[in-house]
Amino acid sequence: MSNGDIVVGEIIGTAILILFGAGVCAAVTLRYSKARASGWIVIAFGWGFGVMAGAYTAAPLSGGHLNPAVTLGIAVDTGDWDKVGLYLLGQMIGAMLGAVLAYLVYFAQFQANVRETGTTEGTAEEPTPTLGIFSTIPEIRHPVANLMTEIIATIALVLPILAFGLTKGLGESGTLVLIVALLVVGLGLSLGGPTGYAINPARDLGPRIVHTFLPIPNKGTSDWGYAWVPVVGPLIGGGLAGLIYNAAF
Repeated sequence: MSNGDIVVGEIIGTAILILFGAGVCAAVTLRYSKARASGWIVIAFGWGFGVMAGAYTAAPLSGGHLNPAVTLGIAVDTGDWDKVGLYLLGQMIGAMLGAVLAYLVYFAQFQANVRETGTTEGTAEEPTPTLGIFSTIPEIRHPVANLMTEIIATIALVLPILAFGLTKGLGESGTLVLIVALLVVGLGLSLGGPTGYAINPARDLGPRIVHTFLPIPNKGTSDWGYAWVPVVGPLIGGGLAGLIYNAAF
């Protein structure tokens, strides 16, 4: 893989991932969406399908990491750090691009996120907080518990991904990407409840940066005080997964 292929592949794949992921969150959250209030199961499957679409698209170019925690886990396991910076660059650019694309898809719905005052139809509905469309928010704000959740959930993502490589034929047949997508759905359903399962620093940080600057009416806070948890937790989890895999397999 050339350096250019890695960066381009990760940009495209991660952008598709975030377009699907932020898109399903917008669909479930925003007031004038046809999928409004359809629930957490829809969100988990939307993110899983996003992983599938993004990874299948990026795989021929970059291998389809789409996640700094995955890149870190592979580097810790193999000892090959030469291309890590290229992967991280592509993933961050792609995550921000995907967030912008999701915003454009739901542009009219975001613009309708305005509190109307002085109407004759009674009290207007409150504006919808929008950060959860782009980044994760804990249900209970407890930094230690939130960090522990992200570490464990990321180990539960990266360690199986590394172990899947031991099964001959998964990569060649293309089945590996589908299995990883189903793994992400399972993680969302089982471990996503406390923090929204970032399990991917680029997935959280890139869209959070975009949310900070997007001209969304009444968008609410970007919550930078919490932003370190979904970055540090997955990085620790990815590194630990690489160490565990190296020691056990």
